[in-house]
Amino acid sequence: MRVAVGSDHAGFELKRDLAGYLAQQGHEVIDLGTHSTAPVDYPDTAEAVATAVRNGQADRGLLICGSGAGVSVAASKFPGIRAAVCHDTYSARQAVEHDDLNVLCLGARVIGPALARVLSDAFLGATFKSEERYLRRLAKIDAIEGRFLRDE
Repeated sequence: MRVAVGSDHAGFELKRDLAGYLAQQGHEVIDLGTHSTAPVDYPDTAEAVATAVRNGQADRGLLICGSGAGVSVAASKFPGIRAAVCHDTYSARQAVEHDDLNVLCLGARVIGPALARVLSDAFLGATFKSEERYLRRLAKIDAIEGRFLRDE
């Protein structure tokens, strides 16, 4: 799977570890920064990953900041991006299966590398269950998003 990864400075070390792990697991990793612990603004990295997922450069995205919340909020602003902070395996898997999550957000100040690996495995190993109820709910989300896009 092609996975775009990105982080701010707080998530840099965890992103670097996770990118290496994902590559070892056979994933094609697209590292969109940051590339050091020098301070950067998390919305910029969230935009890079969201854009890669939206334009098909990547199948899914992984974003890391201090809490995971900032990158989740920023990435979710992009049409078609469904980003969430997941710090347990049930949520990381279920959000894909039921909600078609395409960007997993993690907090480097909340979890460590071992759990990040397990969560990324759950996220990347899950597939959307295209049952009628899930499709109906996603259509409603898309309709909400569409209403606001038309208003701009």
